[in-house]
Amino acid sequence: MGEESRMETPRRYPLIFNPKARSQKGGKFLRFLMNHAHCFAVFATNHAGEARDLAARFAAQGDPVVIAAGGDGTLNEVVNGLAGSATVLGVLPVGTMNVFARELGIPFDSLEHALAVIERGFVREVDLFAANGTPFLQMAGMGFDAAVIEETSWKSKKLLGPLAYLLAAARVIGRNPPALEVVCADGRRAAGVAVIVGNGSLYAGPFRFFRNANNHDSKLDVLVYQKAGYRLALDTLRGLACGGIDLLESVSYLQTGDFTVRADREVPVEVDGEWIGRFADVRFAQSSHHLRVIAPESPLAGRFAGSWMSLLPPWRRRPPHPPTPSDP
Repeated sequence: MGEESRMETPRRYPLIFNPKARSQKGGKFLRFLMNHAHCFAVFATNHAGEARDLAARFAAQGDPVVIAAGGDGTLNEVVNGLAGSATVLGVLPVGTMNVFARELGIPFDSLEHALAVIERGFVREVDLFAANGTPFLQMAGMGFDAAVIEETSWKSKKLLGPLAYLLAAARVIGRNPPALEVVCADGRRAAGVAVIVGNGSLYAGPFRFFRNANNHDSKLDVLVYQKAGYRLALDTLRGLACGGIDLLESVSYLQTGDFTVRADREVPVEVDGEWIGRFADVRFAQSSHHLRVIAPESPLAGRFAGSWMSLLPPWRRRPPHPPTPSDP
């Protein structure tokens, strides 16, 4: 289990925020900042990579806490800057999905409550993984989901929020899928057309894609879809409805801390909901560093994640997977 502690917090927090995040459009976040100006030293980013550079600078200066205010993309950049340092991450969720905040039980619908969590100063340690050297906290994907993210523009997210991803999925879903193979360090293999990876249990907001995931067990949960197109979307709905995507016969499930995905061509890859490029081979491995993050003492992640899906009819499921051998 990851380390937990309580820490003394600074008088003014360095706060890195993305002014393009959709939730700030109506001025809610700016009003919050004005009402709590005495709490923060505010740094607004102007371009990609700046949040990472600012976080690294604060960590090098020895700041005990740095706050990321934005969505999962901004959070990922800040984590990249803090990786390997003793600086603790604080989170103010003001993005579109806020998956990592939901995972840890950080209030995503009240900035006041999220700030209260930071001020209480309870610290959790979580695993940090990397895809081809790019760190991520919560999730990653290769194939379909990354293609959807690649297709979704910042402008459409600003105007439409989560609906922008559905429109992008409608454009991508009929494309010819790649052939992918997952090769684990212990020799296990699985083939398919799309791969999604979870360090935590949640994906795409409140949905519990990875029911066995634990972000301090040094392993990733890997789902390998064998069917493409509309069948992939239906399999996801079926899996959520029947209690686990990993229970479906058309999905292979692995737990491992070190693996490579090989493709028949360069395909899009995402980490924490951000497109990082196209690759034919991607190595997933645990970082030598952990991340310390301020979170509630009693996380509520996923408590309601599948509630609406329980209204759907039960589809046939396969028996649970037998235990898999531990990685060497």
